[in-house]
Amino acid sequence: MASSDLATDPRLLMLAPGDNIAVARLEIPAGTELQVAGATVRLQRALGFGHKIALRNIAVGERIVKYGAPIGRATADIALGEYVHNHNVASDYMPNTVAVEAAP
Repeated sequence: MASSDLATDPRLLMLAPGDNIAVARLEIPAGTELQVAGATVRLQRALGFGHKIALRNIAVGERIVKYGAPIGRATADIALGEYVHNHNVASDYMPNTVAVEAAP
């Protein structure tokens, strides 16, 4: 059964069939329990509006799929319900050498 066929909290949005991540429709605080692809997960960190969460376990090296298109590769194993961002994904569109400086 595909993750899209299983219960997922309405605060999360899967953008296209085949995506392995969902996007937060609003800010969700750390510690919140959510249904993600039929499983109950507790957020280890806050999930900001538009940020991503894994709909299933994603193995290191596996493509991250959003909008039905690959956006990057997992740089570490990502568990179901885990926050998906640049700490565990290498972008397919930006070089990994890009440094982001904090605002003053």
